[in-house]
Amino acid sequence: MGNAPGDGAAEKLEHFDFAGERMVSQQTAVNTEQGNITQQITGRPVIRSTQGVISSGHYLTSMAGARVLLNGGNAFDALVAAGFAAAVVEPIASYSLAAEGVFMLHDAKTGDVLSLSGQGTAPGKATAAFYRSQGLDRIATGPGHPQSHLSFTLPGVVHAFISLAERYGTRTIDELLAPAISYASDGIPNYEYMLNRLDSASTAQQFDLYSPGGWDVFYHNRRVPEAGSLLVQPGLANTLRSMLSAPGNGRQGTRGEGLQRARDVFYHGPVARLIADSAASVGGIITMEDLAGYRSKYETPVGTTFRGHEIHGQDTWTQGPVLMQTLNMLESFDLKAMGHNSPQYIHTVIEAIKLAFGDREAHYGDPDFSTIPIDGLLSKEYAAERARLIDPSRAYPAQPEGGDPWRYSKKSRGPGNAHGNNGLPSASDPETVDTSARDGTTHVSVLDKQGNMVCGTISGGAFAKSVFFPDLGCALSTRIEMFNNEEGHPNIVEPGKRPRTTLINYIISRNGQPVMTVGCPGGDNQAQANIQLMLNVLVFGMDPQQAVEAPRFATMSNVNSFYPHVYHPGRSDLEQAIPETTAEELRALGHQIARAVDCGMGATVSVRDPETGHLSTGADPRRACYAIAL
Repeated sequence: MGNAPGDGAAEKLEHFDFAGERMVSQQTAVNTEQGNITQQITGRPVIRSTQGVISSGHYLTSMAGARVLLNGGNAFDALVAAGFAAAVVEPIASYSLAAEGVFMLHDAKTGDVLSLSGQGTAPGKATAAFYRSQGLDRIATGPGHPQSHLSFTLPGVVHAFISLAERYGTRTIDELLAPAISYASDGIPNYEYMLNRLDSASTAQQFDLYSPGGWDVFYHNRRVPEAGSLLVQPGLANTLRSMLSAPGNGRQGTRGEGLQRARDVFYHGPVARLIADSAASVGGIITMEDLAGYRSKYETPVGTTFRGHEIHGQDTWTQGPVLMQTLNMLESFDLKAMGHNSPQYIHTVIEAIKLAFGDREAHYGDPDFSTIPIDGLLSKEYAAERARLIDPSRAYPAQPEGGDPWRYSKKSRGPGNAHGNNGLPSASDPETVDTSARDGTTHVSVLDKQGNMVCGTISGGAFAKSVFFPDLGCALSTRIEMFNNEEGHPNIVEPGKRPRTTLINYIISRNGQPVMTVGCPGGDNQAQANIQLMLNVLVFGMDPQQAVEAPRFATMSNVNSFYPHVYHPGRSDLEQAIPETTAEELRALGHQIARAVDCGMGATVSVRDPETGHLSTGADPRRACYAIAL
């Protein structure tokens, strides 16, 4: 059922790729680079079915969703069950039940293609003036920062899960919570990926700063436990049980009543009280009123076209349009002729990403609070103008300034969008390390036999950044760190506003029919990894497993979204599998090359053939990901 390393590496499988060309067989040859993708070997097989597929950051998370599918639930039910379970199974993926998630969905019955925001918002006291009064030019988080508690956003993912279940699901809240409650109360075996991340000086520092932290939950006598030992999470189990449909009174009620009760418990009732009291106990500013006022939000996606496909994703309250802008610029280049992961290919993609990141820093923010020229940012004319700035013989040495998309926009400038440059900080010390791309976020994708498609990128509550509350069983998200205090900037901190989150995912359509979901955790590397996943499929004809296993790269020449906003002008990271000869040619173009263990991890591409109903997905071997088919 799962992706066992080595299974099927030599099997002959023909695929029809989404560039409209016949894809040759998977074979046992080795070299995947320099355009030789027709002989790519993968360490895991493509997972195929006509009944349903799920891929996530851990096999127990995937199994939680698969259980619901097997019991008659649909893709939306499975994603919600898997999402609740991931809060128990993947706490080291910087994902907490009291954190956030963003989603893309296609409902086959209604034809809906929607974005769902479960991103937490800033509480009522979170103003730029307040943070300045605390001596903070930027909102700080851990490790070791004594004002980390001022960075809490409101929990959003539970509201989004329940909204998804209400609007599109079929199962009761008890069914959706059952795997998570079992995992939390009965325990799960500690696994190596989690234990490696628990062996962290930053986590220890933060747990000691906000004692007791998670010492008594995740460690044995302050030591990292052995693989296979039992992890039991009683606080989280109690929080999850409190949302069951009929605790204590025996009255189940209707499915809708059960979901409503779970939401009320979390946002108005005892869980809300525990969240507010826990935050207040360390000096946080979240209140019961803030929690009661939170709402997740369905939105029409923004999008673009690329090689005969429509790309749908989240608006500028995320970094999602970075990918769309980049693809628009890359239409000016013959990427296939360059060869996959050739020096010129990597250079061209990185330079386009740099330009899009420049626009992100200058123009992106929550469009509910500022007028954002999204039509200009995503116009093909603007992309062509920006693409002309790419020098094929030389890398740009820093993050470019944002351009002027207003010239291509039909919108009028309004308050909160006057910022026209990046305000770039000085370069970070070379020894400064940012771990957000490696330690944070997980991704779940589910496709079912009815034609429904849904994916979620869920995150927040990093042990090394936040405060872990044992009674609550989790940490709160610290994504207020992504705001700034710059007057006139669309991403300035304001009550009720969404920070410009790094969380993103996409649905791809062909001829108006959704055919693919794409997502990859990794902080600022998310947009970059997703671009490469799409190019792997749409340009180079890779299947889902080939697309996620292919070596990746990333530019670090942009101001990182996470505190302390690390900035390394001119640096480009390459995964180890990219040859040194390629690295040398990139250095000759002006890139400062560093080697990375990964450039985004936990990637998933899930595909549905609308003519046959054939479903396929993959799982990223860079972490403990697993895909399952019914």
